[in-house]
Amino acid sequence: MTKALEPSFSRRQPADDTHGRNVCDHCDFVHYENPKIVVGSVVRHEGKILLCRRAIEPRKGYWTIPAGYLELNESPQQGAKREAMEEANADLKLGELLAVYTVERLSQVQILYRATLNSPEFSAGEESLEVQLFDWDEIPWDDIAFPTVHWILEHDRQVEAGEAKAPFENPEGQVADL
Repeated sequence: MTKALEPSFSRRQPADDTHGRNVCDHCDFVHYENPKIVVGSVVRHEGKILLCRRAIEPRKGYWTIPAGYLELNESPQQGAKREAMEEANADLKLGELLAVYTVERLSQVQILYRATLNSPEFSAGEESLEVQLFDWDEIPWDDIAFPTVHWILEHDRQVEAGEAKAPFENPEGQVADL
């Protein structure tokens, strides 16, 4: 009977690669580390925007759009709809791609859509303390969870007003330092 080797990885640059990677010391298997993908949407209903007050860290108690990490074997569209259901018990009709943002410090890519509610019914899911529709002037700007939420709300407003066309990227010169 052969005894299994304990996993052991070293950080080194494999042949024909441009980056240092975690490489198995026994078989040279390369364990790639790739960015995390966040998916979400700006959800509108009767001119108002759906926001969720976070029940989890980071930024518990602060407001955000329904969004979260994409799961394996899931399209960005499926993930955005799932996140809205998990956080706001909201059934969405997804619209156009609104933005793709990068948060380099976190190795994160955010894919964000415009959406509407299929039904006016929604409620706080497990990850939300409360969920509410806001007129633009009622949005609790000082209690927004993340810089990218400010960006996406503003970008959505520009599209809604016919002032710009999607998709957007990080605003010029802006880094999302979460």
